[in-house]
Amino acid sequence: MKSELFQRPVTADDRMFFTEQLALLLETGSALHKSLQLLHNQMENPRVRDIIADLALQVEKGRAFSYALLQHPEMFPTTYVKLVEASEGGGFMAKVLDELLAMDEKQQQLKGTVSSAMTYPMFLLVFSGAVVIFVMVFVFPKFAEIFSSIKDQLPASTIVLMAISDLLRIYWLAVSAVVGGIVAGSVFWAKSAAGGATLDRLKLRTPMLRNIFQKIYLVQLMRVLSLSLGNGVSVRDALSASRDVVNNRAYRALIRETEKSVQEGGRISDVFCQSAYVPELARQMLATGDETGTLSKVMARIADYYSRELTKQLNQLSKLAEPVMLVVMGLVVGIIVSSLILPIFKLSSVAM
Repeated sequence: MKSELFQRPVTADDRMFFTEQLALLLETGSALHKSLQLLHNQMENPRVRDIIADLALQVEKGRAFSYALLQHPEMFPTTYVKLVEASEGGGFMAKVLDELLAMDEKQQQLKGTVSSAMTYPMFLLVFSGAVVIFVMVFVFPKFAEIFSSIKDQLPASTIVLMAISDLLRIYWLAVSAVVGGIVAGSVFWAKSAAGGATLDRLKLRTPMLRNIFQKIYLVQLMRVLSLSLGNGVSVRDALSASRDVVNNRAYRALIRETEKSVQEGGRISDVFCQSAYVPELARQMLATGDETGTLSKVMARIADYYSRELTKQLNQLSKLAEPVMLVVMGLVVGIIVSSLILPIFKLSSVAM
């Protein structure tokens, strides 16, 4: 058996392809077991083929399809399993699979929007950093000997930059080790319980980030809850399944508090409407949905609305980031150039 270390990981695209093809086969009247066998031969990812083979085996043994899915959490999240479980008794599995596919597509679209908004600013940051390092390592040393005769008259900026240049050239191994250690330590800290909790709080308290992350988490949560409640999943099961969707401890605590409230006879909106992590408009809509019995539809509307708002906000920030980064790059380049030109002028005056 091939080691799992060298196998391709299961991705959201793998799950989306499986969901789409299975829904199509079921809609055409194909039996579940036969559909799984057909899908097994279509998958390129060996790990996914193994999972589908096990699903087919479990169904052939007479076990529920939702039970088979539950054995493979790396591909099928709790929400997916709960919705399939709810559809098994009602005979509308193909419809639920179509809705799960639509939800996955929207989630991927959301990730794509966030990634595309960050790509260009990150490129500018990395490129400008590479240019600065190149200048410091290869250009500045060439001027060191030229400036040696007026060392006492050099501007402070030139002295500092020459010291940094020497540090990068002579002690590059130590600098690389320190930077690597800082990066590794930061990653380790971010993955720890204390570090993760601190980052989660910062995401929801930092002024510019707060609005963005609130919208991201709210869209993810509302989509899952809407789909679950709209397809017969109980409120408690829907809340429990949605906990793994939102990757933030504050929102998970909010969901747990809501579960407790529902267990004691309360409503979803009772807790959500008192939370600082839920915008005022969403609170009003949730309260209306609870009052009118249309909570699933209202949640879908909330998710769509904040998804559009998030896209607009990210596009605006992306457009704003471009000139800001260019200005910062211009200032850095200006400091470096002036640190080289001013001493040259002094040399000229000395020579005269």
